[in-house]
Amino acid sequence: MAGRLTEVAAKVGVSEATVSRVLNGRPGVSEATREAVLTALDVLGYERPTKLRGERARLVGLVLPELQNPIFPAFADVVGGSLAQQGLTPVLCTQTVGGVSEADYIELLFQQRVSGVLFAGGLYSGRNGAHDHYARLIERKLPTVMVNAGIDELPFPRVSCDDAVATEQAMGHLLSLGHTRIGLILGPPDHVPSQRKLAAAHTRLAAAGLDLPDDHVENAMHSLEGGQAAAARLLRRGVTALICASDPMALGAIRAAKRAGLRVPHDLSVVGYDDSALMNCTEPPLTTVRQPIEAMGKAAVDLLVGLISGHRVESDELLFEPELVVRGSTAPPPAPTRAEI
Repeated sequence: MAGRLTEVAAKVGVSEATVSRVLNGRPGVSEATREAVLTALDVLGYERPTKLRGERARLVGLVLPELQNPIFPAFADVVGGSLAQQGLTPVLCTQTVGGVSEADYIELLFQQRVSGVLFAGGLYSGRNGAHDHYARLIERKLPTVMVNAGIDELPFPRVSCDDAVATEQAMGHLLSLGHTRIGLILGPPDHVPSQRKLAAAHTRLAAAGLDLPDDHVENAMHSLEGGQAAAARLLRRGVTALICASDPMALGAIRAAKRAGLRVPHDLSVVGYDDSALMNCTEPPLTTVRQPIEAMGKAAVDLLVGLISGHRVESDELLFEPELVVRGSTAPPPAPTRAEI
C-alpha cells in the first residue's frame, strides 16, 4: 500500500496524504485532484477501492474533426489497429456542425474513464479557437497525444507531417514544369499547418526569384466546396497552377476549372495534399503530397502507450517527411497567347 501511495502521489504531483484521503473517501480534496488520483490509479494498473471501482475498460479516446475527408477514416483505421495490438480499444469521437463539441467529448471521455486521448486535428490547430477545455486534460494528468501542428502553448507530445517540406515539394514540382503564377488554397487564416505552408511557399518562391502576391492566396474550409469557391476566384486572377491544403479542396479546384471551361492539366495544374483513398482513380488522377499516416499513427500510439505506462515522454513535435506523388493533374503551363506575348 505504501508503495502504491508513493507512486500515485508522484504521478499526480500531490502528497501521499492527499492520495490517502481520496482512497478513503475523506473530504478536503478538490474534485479535479480526486479525479486525477483515480485516473492515475487506472493508468498505473492498480485496482480502485471497492467503493470507488465502477466499470472500466482499457479505452482510448480518438477525437477526429470529421469523417468526410477520407484521410481521417484511414488514420482511424491505422490507430485502431495499433491500439488493438496494445490491448486498448478506441472510443471514436467525431465532430459535426451543430453536434457534440470537442469540450463535450472530453467530458464524456472522462466519464468513460479512458486511459488516454489521441487527437487527430482539432481546435488546437487554430490559434483563435477555444482552448480552455484542454486545461481539463492537464488537470486530470490524462495521457494525451496530438497529431499535426497546433498552438505551442499546449504541453502535449505531437506527431506531425512536415508542412514546410510538403509545400517545398509541391512548389518545386510546379516550378520544374515551368509554372510561375502559382496559387495557394489553404485552410482558415489562423490554422497553424496552413500558416506553415504559406511561410514555406514564400521562402521557396523567393529562392526562385519569384514573389507570391497576396491575391494568389485564398483561405477556405477544408472541403470540396471550399476548394471550388477559392479556385474560382484564383482562376480569375490568372494563375496556371494551384497547391491545395487537402485532397477534397483539390477536387473542388478541378471542378471549378472544368466549370470555367478549362482543362486539367492542360490549362491548369492542381496539386493536393494527403493522398487519401481513390485519388489515383479521379479524372485526371491527382498529383498530391502523401502524408505518411501509417508511420504517424503508429508513432502517436507508441507515445500514448508510453504515457499510459507512466514513462517520461517529452512534449516535443515529431516531424514526419511527406512524399510527392506525381500523377496526371500537373503538366507544363499553357503556351502564352499572342496577346500575352
